[in-house]
Amino acid sequence: MTAQRQLDVISLGRAAIELHAQQLGARLEDATSFAKHLGGLSASIAFGCARLGLRTAMLSRVGDDPAGRFVVATLAAEGCDVSHVAVDRERPTALTLLAASDREGVVQMQYRADCADMAIDDGAVDEAFLATARALVITGTQFSTEASDRVSSLALERARRNAVLTILDIDYDPELWAVTRPGAGASHHLASGRVTAHLQALVGRFDVVIGTREEIRIAGGSEDLLQALRAIRGFTQATLIVKLGAGGCAIIEGDVPARIADALTIPGWPGDALNELGAGDAFVVGLLKGWLTGMDWRAAGRLANTCVALVVARRAGASAMPTPAELEYFISTSGTRPCKDPHLARLHRVTSRRTPRDDLGLLAIDDRTHDFELAREAGVPEARLAPLKQLLVRALAETERALSLDGRVGARVDDTYGEQVLLAATGGGWWLARPVEVPGSAPLELEGGRSIGSRLIAWPRDQIVSCVVRIHPDEPVESRLEQETQLAALYRAVLTSGHELLLEVIPPSHLPSDGDTLVRAIKRLYNIGIHPDWWSVEAMPAATWRKVDDLIAERDPYCRGVLVVDRGGADLAAAAASRSCRGWFVGRATLREPSAAWLAGTIDDATLVTRVRAALEARISAWQHARAREATT
Repeated sequence: MTAQRQLDVISLGRAAIELHAQQLGARLEDATSFAKHLGGLSASIAFGCARLGLRTAMLSRVGDDPAGRFVVATLAAEGCDVSHVAVDRERPTALTLLAASDREGVVQMQYRADCADMAIDDGAVDEAFLATARALVITGTQFSTEASDRVSSLALERARRNAVLTILDIDYDPELWAVTRPGAGASHHLASGRVTAHLQALVGRFDVVIGTREEIRIAGGSEDLLQALRAIRGFTQATLIVKLGAGGCAIIEGDVPARIADALTIPGWPGDALNELGAGDAFVVGLLKGWLTGMDWRAAGRLANTCVALVVARRAGASAMPTPAELEYFISTSGTRPCKDPHLARLHRVTSRRTPRDDLGLLAIDDRTHDFELAREAGVPEARLAPLKQLLVRALAETERALSLDGRVGARVDDTYGEQVLLAATGGGWWLARPVEVPGSAPLELEGGRSIGSRLIAWPRDQIVSCVVRIHPDEPVESRLEQETQLAALYRAVLTSGHELLLEVIPPSHLPSDGDTLVRAIKRLYNIGIHPDWWSVEAMPAATWRKVDDLIAERDPYCRGVLVVDRGGADLAAAAASRSCRGWFVGRATLREPSAAWLAGTIDDATLVTRVRAALEARISAWQHARAREATT
């Protein structure tokens, strides 16, 4: 292996979109809702390898359609090189519907007729590009049609000519090999002499051949596993790896032994398998990570089995692939049950790649009570509040463009008067939050009641769930427990939905507070297992900021950061010196006067935008200067 090469792995083959039925146990025809995931074994392998830190590239083709753009964006966001994922202007991105039914096992309907990823052409398998990798992994499906067989064989030839290691995951799908009719289900491993002969002609060109017991039997042309392995060994000296499901895996480098138990056998992890979809992808990912980083086969097989144990415990596709932090924790706990361990679930959530956010300048325009009073004071209908918020956000967008602040602005916007703003801003790369609390409620109440999870189903994933809570560590027990119950329900909901959570903590004014009150309130929430992605606080003295910094570093090193609320020209020097502060909000104190003037009709749209821009740009300049001073001290 040439460790100095630019890439560790190139994954050639299927890249698709998968829609997984969310009703576990229901037949596909009975499913009522689906979750979208990256799909296609080759794309899942590329995604998982990149997540584990291997230098990975995807070699495939997608349609010129939203599904194709999703595939490319998902791979790129995980750090995968997508420079060789071509866009097909004529063919669609492949689509698969899947359901896990107790009666029928995994059932899938694949829409792959003349799909983009099976139309990779000769020019795509550039020899110079292939030579930059240490390993090339191809799935058996890529040899199932005449055209894809030709291109895949050409890629193999060019890879081997450049000493690139070659890995075959048999990945037998009778539907894609035209052994069974479309829609009959890919889990039925139907034998085919044609497929057997084709696979046997292929295996001699690979260094590693991987398959389930059923796939090995298909490739070997025998129902007896050992006879099938011996038949395959007659065509190749490759390392043969048999996936044994819950039993782990068996690895055979030389002669096939008399019993499978006599092979190098690495047991799997005990646990609950909620969803076997993706198990094979995860196995290859773990194996490649171990093998290409210098592990022996036993250790690599152990890592592969570990990846499988984590993925089958989750109801997801490629996104279920583990991160290095998850693997380390899981192994250190000797295989804690993944579906029962909240810390493991949280690690999966917070150690995946996330867009860096720092020096954020944010608008807080979500105070519905303030908005209503503003309209009433101006004597105008509430309908005027929606265009007001659109103008405020327009001022923020113009500021972003003028100061080149891409990715460093955003807003907290309600859906009562700001629904159009939310619709327009979603998907644009802004930091965007949306409140869920009943304004001013103490104890905390959530809009729509406690069934917050049902509301979040309809929220775009890039909208952050925001909640303002007036909480004091010394408030009466019954009041504190009510608030904590609500917050716990909210936290469970975002863990399920995948949204980030912002908690703005405000100690109520009717109780005495000192410099430690806020710190103790945050610590209490950590103690009951609530770890928001973001905290929001009012301006504080430097000593309190240091305590908050230390607490977050100790209790939640994965916290995205703290945002400080500017109540009107506050001195933010202490916030700028904080290790955990990532930016600031300006809200009603800054925006009230120009907003009231616009509602009263004394200024026009352009004047409102100009005045808001001036306030924003002044605050941005002050923040940047404060940050710069801290950087030089």
